[in-house]
Order: sequence, then C-alpha cells, then structure tokens
Amino acid sequence: MPLVERLKFRFTKNYDAAPDVIAAAPGRVEFIGNHTDYNNGPVIGAAIDRYVFVALRRIEESVFRFSSGNSSYVAVEDPTQKLKGKGSWINYPLGVYDSLIRRGLKPSGGFELAVDSDVPMGAGLSSSAALELAVCQALCAVYGLGLSREEMALASREAENEFVGMPCGILDQGVSAMGRSGSLVYIDCRDMLFSAIPLGKNYSIWIFNTHKKHSLVESMYSERHKECSQAVDGLNGVGLRIQYLADISPANFQSAKSRLLGTLSNRAEHIVSEIERVNRVKHLLEGGRVSEAGQLMFESHASSRDLFENSAEELDYLVEILKSLPNVIGARLTGGGFGGAVMALTEDAFSPDYAESVASAYRGRFGQPPEVIQCRLSDGVRIVERIDCTDTIEPALG
Repeated sequence: MPLVERLKFRFTKNYDAAPDVIAAAPGRVEFIGNHTDYNNGPVIGAAIDRYVFVALRRIEESVFRFSSGNSSYVAVEDPTQKLKGKGSWINYPLGVYDSLIRRGLKPSGGFELAVDSDVPMGAGLSSSAALELAVCQALCAVYGLGLSREEMALASREAENEFVGMPCGILDQGVSAMGRSGSLVYIDCRDMLFSAIPLGKNYSIWIFNTHKKHSLVESMYSERHKECSQAVDGLNGVGLRIQYLADISPANFQSAKSRLLGTLSNRAEHIVSEIERVNRVKHLLEGGRVSEAGQLMFESHASSRDLFENSAEELDYLVEILKSLPNVIGARLTGGGFGGAVMALTEDAFSPDYAESVASAYRGRFGQPPEVIQCRLSDGVRIVERIDCTDTIEPALG
C-alpha cells in the first residue's frame, strides 16, 4: 500500500473520520556547511525524495490527538505542556502550533494528527525538521494562515529552539521548506536569504546510514554550540568585536587564534574554514566545476573529524572507502555528526554494485552493513491532498 494511502487508512481507523488535509515535507542532506548555520554562516543543503507525511483534521473539542505509524493515538489537553519519554516526539507538532499562534493563528477547538514517514530515523536526515514543516503546512491550510515558505521555516525552527529545546540553526527547516527538484539550497544564515543552485542531471546522492549514534549526541551537539560561543567571547577578549564566528575573516582568525585555548581554537578554525569552503563550493557549482567542489567535500569531512571532532570511526571508514572508488565526486558526514550517516555525491555511473561493495566492506569491518539509499533532489514542503481547506502556500524558489 502506498504510504499516503496507508496514512489515510490509519488516520480513519484511529479517529473514525477522514483527514482534512495531508501535507508532506522532505528530509534533507547537509551538502556542506557542518555546524555553520547557528554560527551565522552560509550552508548548502539538499532536499531529498524521502518524506514525512502528516494527516490532520480540525475538531471542535479542545483536545489534541497524535498518532505515529501504526500506534494508537495520544490525547493532549494542554498544548503548552511538554511530553517526556516515548511520546516526546509530540513536542515537535506542539511546538509548531505554539509558534503559529505567535504568528496570528487564532486557536479554537483542537485537532487530530497522524504521521507516517520513509525518512530513515537517526541518519542525520532531519526527520524532525520534516515533521515540523509538514505539520506547519497542514496547520496553515486548515486554519487559513498564509505563511510563505520562508516564514514556515522560521516558525518551525523557533518550535525546535524554544519548545523542544534543541539549539539548531536554520539549515534543516530551511532546506525542507525551500527544496527544489534538481537543485541544492544555499542559505545565507546572516540575512536569512535562500537561493537555488542547479546541480545538473547526471549526478546522484547516496546515503550510507550506519545506524550508529553516540548515546550523548544531544548533549554533545549542545556542547559544540557552547564552545563556538566561548570562542567568540575569547576572540572578543583580544580586541575583536564579533557576535558570531562568521563575522571574522580567515586572515584575521589566523592572527588571533593563538589567543584561544586548544579546543576552542580548533572549533573556531573548523567553522571559519568551513564557511570559506561553503562559499567556494557555491561558486564552483555555479560555474559547473563539480569535481573541484567534490574535493572540498572531502576537506569538509576531514575538518569535522580533526577540528570539530564530531565524526565517528564508522563515518571516517565510509568516507575513505568512497574516496577510493571511481565516479565518486565527494563524500562527507552529514548532519550534526557523532554517528549517523555519510553522504556521497556521485556521477550516475556509480552503480548499485559499487554501493554494495561499500556496504560489504563496512560489514566486514563492523559486523553489519549500513543502510544504503540512493536519493534524488526534491521539492520542498507541499500539500498532497486537501478537503474543504485553502492552500495558501507561496511558490518555491524561482
């Protein structure tokens, strides 16, 4: 059964009624720009053809019901109350609802919501951001709230930052909102500007999901965020006046980095050099110099591994194997790191047989194969089906 039809069936089974609307938002690959977004630097991402689907129905009762997959629903009466434990995923749609109220949504009654997805969990593909965007689009449709894609991205990030409590930047939500088939998404995080970078038709993106995740990944992500802020404070202490690491040029950083402690110097050097790599990749791709951009992807991974220290043995091994194979243009960890997945940009001549050889070598080293996914670039958040509601979404990147 196709995923959308399965979702409609499960919604009707749980709630004894059909949904008003079904929305979908894609997962994303961080193409390059590891941890640059919350440092106010640029980042390049890719929306992929794996989606979170949300079915939603507005109801008169002041209650909010949530179900995921084949599970029965969980009812929430106070939408401002965060959930813990197994049902904590509900905090993402609750956070979006809270964020939309601040943007003009007039709450009345409640809603019923069901979720299904083919975005692999724990692979650094931002299933949580896709959930936020799909919920945001569905709520905008049924409540008649006319937000642009950019506004939905900002509302969804606010939900994750302030309600869920994860200090992420705009990459995840921005790419899931602004994705465009055949193109990458460049985000200038300083001015919140989005633009499309056409990639061409002869390339594929492959994901190698290790299913390995550090047990302290959330606290380690927060620690890196804190270290970047401490590096800014340290640089300001030697006479600079910056608010973010994106505010310092590579030349000025080289002059000042000796004033930072070793760990903070490494963290800052990664961010400053990664920002430069992102802008070089944008320039190279716009000029059709894809192979040169791929080399910078390998450099990005090395910097994440050695300076930011958010890679893992499994990810490093995959990148080294991919680097040795024909038709692989570039490869690097994707997402927050500390486990998860490696993405590779390849020519179309990179076949499933090559991918299987990577999985086989990995299995020989670590005992089990990675999940292998071939992706295409996708459009961003959208309405899939609606009944008696008005879709007010603006066009994607033009």
